[in-house]
Order: sequence, then C-alpha cells, then structure tokens
Amino acid sequence: MGGSISVPEKSIHEFTVKDSSGKEVDLSVYQGKVLLIVNVASKCGFTETNYTQLTELYRKYKNQGLVILAFPCNQFLNQEPGTSQDAHEFACTRFKAEYPVFQKVPYLSTYHLALFRIKWNFTKFLVGKDGQVIDRYGPTVPPLSIEKDIKKALGDEGAFPIYMVKKMYTFPWHNPV
Repeated sequence: MGGSISVPEKSIHEFTVKDSSGKEVDLSVYQGKVLLIVNVASKCGFTETNYTQLTELYRKYKNQGLVILAFPCNQFLNQEPGTSQDAHEFACTRFKAEYPVFQKVPYLSTYHLALFRIKWNFTKFLVGKDGQVIDRYGPTVPPLSIEKDIKKALGDEGAFPIYMVKKMYTFPWHNPV
C-alpha cells in the first residue's frame, strides 16, 4: 500500500558478486574495511578524472583499510562495450588500478536506477567498516573531493554522526522482494 519503496537494510557483507574473470567473491572478506563502490566505464567523459583519482586514493589509503570496488557498467550510452576482462585490463593497464574490478553490472531497471539514484557512470558509494552505506556521490563529484569523508570513515568508529549514515541505499546487485 502506498507508493513508497521498502528497502531491506542489508550489509554489503551479505552479498556475493563475481570478479572480472567470473569467480565468485563473498563480500564478507571486506568486513572491517572502508569501501568505495563505483560503477565505472572506459568511454565516458568522466573516465580520466575518476580512474586517475581513484587510483590515487587507493594508493594513499589502502594500507589504512580503504578498498575500492569497481563495477563496470555499459548501461549508459554503451560506454563500457567490451567484456568484464576488457574493463579490468583497461583499468589496470591505463590507470595502474590495483583495486578489484568486478564483472559488468547487469542492466538496471528504472526501479533500480531510481532506488540507487544512479543517473550515470561513476556514481560512488562510501561504505563503512560495518558494511552500511555512509553516503552516495554523483558522477560529477571527483573522488579526491570525498577524501575527507574517507578519512573520517577510516578513523574512529564514531566519526560520522548516526544521522549521516544513509541506510536508505542498497546495492545494484540486490534483487528487491
């Protein structure tokens, strides 16, 4: 009843996804890590800035517990046309990415796009050590501009006031009931 969408509050750690070679990855391996989850594309106007800055952030904070999870997406104007392995090779060769690149995200329905507020490539989700989304950043937000939030998430558990944790978001591979 009513027009609102009910979203279960799940932890990222409850999901299993596939890496770029098709191997299953249980995301519980990232418990205790701060995650920056990004839908990426190799032929987007935001590609150069985002990949360059994602690589910079990862190198700077990986030893403190930051992990970037890149999910190639071909949904927006076919800007990731190759295979998942092509996307992985592109990120690692051209941008020296050392973070995980996963299998291409399947087509997202209008429901999913509205629910996750994903309007374009390089939408970013900052996820706390507990697996809950702290915040979502749109495609025009450069990764380096969220460095302060990443540092907070890596620091004290209480760095973000409870009202700032945006549990309204779930993840693109979640199948709504």
